[in-house]
This record gives sequence, C-alpha cells and structure tokens, in this order.
Amino acid sequence: MERLYLDWNAMINVVSRKDTGQLSTHHILHSLAIAKIISFKPGTKIMDAGTGGGFPGIPLAVMFPEVHFTLVDSIGKKIKVIDAVATEMKLDNVSTLNARFETVKGSFDFITGRAVSRLPVFFEMVRPRVKTAGFNDLSNGILYLTGGDVEPDMAQIRAQSAIWSLAGFFTEDYFTTKKLVHLHNFS
Repeated sequence: MERLYLDWNAMINVVSRKDTGQLSTHHILHSLAIAKIISFKPGTKIMDAGTGGGFPGIPLAVMFPEVHFTLVDSIGKKIKVIDAVATEMKLDNVSTLNARFETVKGSFDFITGRAVSRLPVFFEMVRPRVKTAGFNDLSNGILYLTGGDVEPDMAQIRAQSAIWSLAGFFTEDYFTTKKLVHLHNFS
C-alpha cells in the first residue's frame, strides 16, 4: 500500500510531500487506530467523509473486507487516485463519490473523518446520514480522528461521546496529542 501511494503521490499530490517519509505512521497507522476500538461486523456500511487520499477508508477497507466503504471527496484528482489504489489492491468493498460529503444521499452505520474540519461543523454536516439502529458492538455514529484539545468542541455537540487518546495505543511521538472521538445517540 505504501509504495502504491508514494508512486501516485509523485504524480498527483494527495499526501503532503513533507509527510511522504512518514506515510505509514501519519496516515496508514493513524487510520487503523479506529480498529483499536471496534472490529466492524460484516455488512457494516461506512462513509469516509472528506477522505482526501483515502484515509482512513483504504486502510480500514483492507482490514475489514466484508464491510462496505464509500469514500467521498470533492476533489476529483484525489478520487482518481483512490479509485486506482482500490483497483490495484482489488478492494471490491470500496466505492467512491466525487462530491461534497454533506450532499451524499443514503445512510450509514458509521461515518469516519480525519481532521476534515472543526468537529462541531463536521458533526452537523454528517449526523443526518447516520443510521439510528445498529448491529456492531459500538453504537452507530461518527468516528473522528483529530488532534489537540477536543473538550471545547465537545461542549458544542449534543451527543453521547467517548474519547480515546491514541498515545494509549501507539508509542510513536506523533500520537501524543492525537485522539479518536466516537459520537453517538444524537439528541
């Protein structure tokens, strides 16, 4: 996966050039932090909103081949790269949409995001797309990867939540301030 992304990134910038040396830690491993708190059951539907280069969607799709991932981004060249990566890796569980994620129709068990916008803004844009009833061990909702102090943002959101520090999962310094937020049971 890493070599494939580096080859594509040389043609179309989907990951910051200063970050390519840390692709496995800053993007792939960071994406897989979600798998530290949930093992998605077969048939789960996930939208990766504002997927960028396909993170966290592509690494999670590799890990959970019986889960369907819809990767959405408004930048066409990023979707082109994701389509090529998914095809090359034979990821039949990935579909893409070149659109603004807040315009996507349908509903999903989970919506993932990774530093797409401020959490309250992201929450308001995607919460109507989360299915109420679920069948996973974690309640349906939003799984958001972010950094820094999330408490001020959390005070603006009307939902049940859980926050995990990624430093508890990984030893690399990069994860010192990184968090995974789960928002569910919206009011």
